[in-house]
Amino acid sequence: MSAATPALPVRAERLWAALLAATLMNLPLGSVYAFSVLLRPIEQELAIPRSALSLVFGLCTAGFTVGSVGAAFLYRLAPAPILVLASALAAAGGIAMAATASGLPQLLLGYGIVFGTGGGVAYILLQQGVNMLVRRRQGLVNGYIVSLYPMGAMIATPAFHACNEAYGWRTTLWGLAGVLVACGVAAALLARHGGARLIPPQSKTPAGNTATGPAVLGATFFKLSTTFFLAASAGLMVLSQAREIVAAYGGAATLAVAATTGITGAIALARISGGWLVDRFAVPHVMCAAHGLALGGGLLVILLPSPITAVLGLGMVGLGYGFVSGATAGGIGLYWRPADYGRVAGRTYIAWCLAAISLPVLAGYLFDITRQYDTAVLIAAGANIAGMAMALTMPRRGWREGG
Repeated sequence: MSAATPALPVRAERLWAALLAATLMNLPLGSVYAFSVLLRPIEQELAIPRSALSLVFGLCTAGFTVGSVGAAFLYRLAPAPILVLASALAAAGGIAMAATASGLPQLLLGYGIVFGTGGGVAYILLQQGVNMLVRRRQGLVNGYIVSLYPMGAMIATPAFHACNEAYGWRTTLWGLAGVLVACGVAAALLARHGGARLIPPQSKTPAGNTATGPAVLGATFFKLSTTFFLAASAGLMVLSQAREIVAAYGGAATLAVAATTGITGAIALARISGGWLVDRFAVPHVMCAAHGLALGGGLLVILLPSPITAVLGLGMVGLGYGFVSGATAGGIGLYWRPADYGRVAGRTYIAWCLAAISLPVLAGYLFDITRQYDTAVLIAAGANIAGMAMALTMPRRGWREGG
């Protein structure tokens, strides 16, 4: 009589817990998009020019990209909760270092490299965990996840402004470090409760099965990344410097802060909507229309410059970027299989990094020279035109549709 094969324990899978973990961690990480609120007080206290401070934001996105790409190499080193907690503590440590900065080098190291890298690792770990659990509406779910950064900025912008005015920017950063620690602990516990894994079980990966969708570095990847890069160049310029752009067009401080908050909120909604749309329409069509919306916003600012049109135009640019970002996150889920999601997404964020260190930094440099943002807005409009053309070269079908 042969012995029965012992049954493997059933692994609890709770998508809601994985989504809540991603929500709690990514909201404070999204405060990076509220960096424009920190520009003026740091500039005044440390006498650092605007272009150099723009480089801090650019380096932070570079660190985020390094963390995003590197996260896939950590999957097998430790369980997801441990990795999430470690990356959250690293991000908090970077912010604490920036809070004690006496000059540009410490800001670059703390805020740019340490915070950015820790945040990138945490982001991909949580996103990969969710995608290993989600079974339907991948576009909507991933659109929601990428919306959390601008949602976090929408919360952080008025909070940072109020704290800067009352206590100074250093206290603002210390508060952010504390929030990152608390949210990191909560996210790690939720990741454990949710039962999300970072790699598929061996029993579900038959030997010789190589059907993983398009090549990670193939034509589809480069077309998707380029379309995303062109939208992000314009969108990140708006996100990183919205407050100062509105002020440059004559807007009062209150209007500038309100516009920054409203724009980040609109981008968050657009990211969710962009993911939802690619569940229903072809990815290239959604992306082309989104670039067209951003182009209209840029032309509005160029042709009818005023405080009100600046707010409306920048909002349209931000919305276009948000739709493209959500469509990119959803498109990865449609073009590639769940086990590859984090690996592909991490490499896609290289385009986000390049966008952050191109037009936003150039816009800061042009402002230092001319005290205006007109040329930067014109360049952004050109990027949107190129993005419309590139989007239409992408495939309409993904692996789930047999394409």
